[in-house]
Amino acid sequence: MNNREHDPQDLMVVAGGGGFIGGHLVAALRAQGYQRIRAIDIKPVSEWYQVFDDVANCVSDLCELPACRDAVDGATAVFNLAADMGGMGFIENNKALCMLSVLINTHLLMAARDAKVTRFFYASSACVYNAEKQISEQVTPLKEEDAYPAMPEDGYGWEKLFSERMCRHFREDFGLATRVARFHNVYGPHGTWDGGREKAPAAICRKVIQAKESGGLAIEIWGNGEQTRSFTYIDDCIEGIFKITYGDCVEPLNLGSNELVSINGLVSIVEAIAGIELERSYKLDAPKGVNGRNSDNTFIRSQYDWEPTTTLRDGMQRTYDWIYQQFMQRASQPA
Repeated sequence: MNNREHDPQDLMVVAGGGGFIGGHLVAALRAQGYQRIRAIDIKPVSEWYQVFDDVANCVSDLCELPACRDAVDGATAVFNLAADMGGMGFIENNKALCMLSVLINTHLLMAARDAKVTRFFYASSACVYNAEKQISEQVTPLKEEDAYPAMPEDGYGWEKLFSERMCRHFREDFGLATRVARFHNVYGPHGTWDGGREKAPAAICRKVIQAKESGGLAIEIWGNGEQTRSFTYIDDCIEGIFKITYGDCVEPLNLGSNELVSINGLVSIVEAIAGIELERSYKLDAPKGVNGRNSDNTFIRSQYDWEPTTTLRDGMQRTYDWIYQQFMQRASQPA
C-alpha cells in the first residue's frame, strides 16, 4: 500500500471516516505516515468504528454542499466512502435513503473541483451490474462492461451507477482526477455486526455465536441458502483502494475476490470455525438480492498485476474472532 505520489504533509480527506471501510482507510493512511488526515461522518464520534486522536474527526452532513466545501478545504486527495447503506435487508427496504446518497458524491465532486483536489476516489458497488447477468447461482464472473445496458440493483445500485457517471464527467469536463472501484461485499473486523445494517458474513458470525453460547444450535438463513457471492476481506479492499486511486486507469474497476461461495457454504465455514453444527431453517420471504454475483478480476490484473488474495476461510476466522470478542464483551455488561 506504499504511496509516494503525495507528501505526508498533504491533507487526506476520508468521507465516511466513521464507517467500516472508512475507519480502516484512516488507519492505513496513518500507518503510511500521513500526518494530516480529516475524517468526516454524520454519526456522532462515539458511534464511529475506529477513532484516532491524531486525526481531525469531524461530524458533518455531507449531503449539504457547504459541508462538502468545508470538508475538502485544503485537501490534496479525497476518498468518498460516505453513503447511507447496509446489508441486503437495509438496501431493499430503504431505496429512497440509498438514492439520497447521490447528493454526497455530487456535492463532494463540486467542492473537490473548486478546491483543485489532486485525486478523488469514489467507492462504488457490484450492485451496479445488470440483474439479468446474475440470475443463476453458478454466475459467470462479472466483467466491468457488464454494468451496461443498465439494470442495476433498484435504489442503491442506481445511485452508485449514476455517481460513477458523475465522476467520469467531472474528469472529462473539469479535469478532476477521479477513480472508481466497484466493491464486492467487503467484510472484516471493526464493522457492523448486528442491528439490521450488517452484511451476510457478520450476520452469520453473530448468529453462529448466539447459537453456540445459548445452546440453541439452530440458525435461520435468509433465502434458500443457494444464492452465491464473493466476499472481499478488508485488508485487500484497502490495498486495492490505494492502487486504484493512484493508478493510471480511469475506468471503474472491480475490487473483489473471485472466490465464489453459497450462503450455505458460508454458514458451513463459520460452523467449522466455531466447532459446531447447527440445524438450519430458511426464511424464504427475506431479502436475498440476486441469485449469484462474482468478480471477474481480469481487468484489474491487467492494469496493476494485482487482485485480492485473502482466502475466505482466513478472513472469516479473523472476522469471527473479532465479533466473538464484541459479543462476549456486550454479554458481560450489566443489563
